[in-house]
Amino acid sequence: MTVRLLIAVPFAIAAAATFVGAAVPAYAATVTPAQCASLPGQLRAAGATAPAAAQTRAAILITTGEHLCTDMARDEAGRKFAAAARILGVDMASLAPPTVTASGQ
Repeated sequence: MTVRLLIAVPFAIAAAATFVGAAVPAYAATVTPAQCASLPGQLRAAGATAPAAAQTRAAILITTGEHLCTDMARDEAGRKFAAAARILGVDMASLAPPTVTASGQ
């Protein structure tokens, strides 16, 4: 019984980790501080033509994402922003990345 446990548990953990890693899309990864500042506004603007129910659901997720950004929980904030984008029918990759300016050069 102990041998089965020692063999089965690592395989079960590895399989579970594989499925969890596959379930998180690349665009739902950690957002940068610049994205934390720009994504909420972009999502709100992009969802202006969405139905009222979708706008309400997305607004809750966007606000939650903003709060998570201020709490430095950017992984979860990225997931909330991605969920809001799905509700609004917006492709996260199509949103313009924030512009970065080089100073002192």
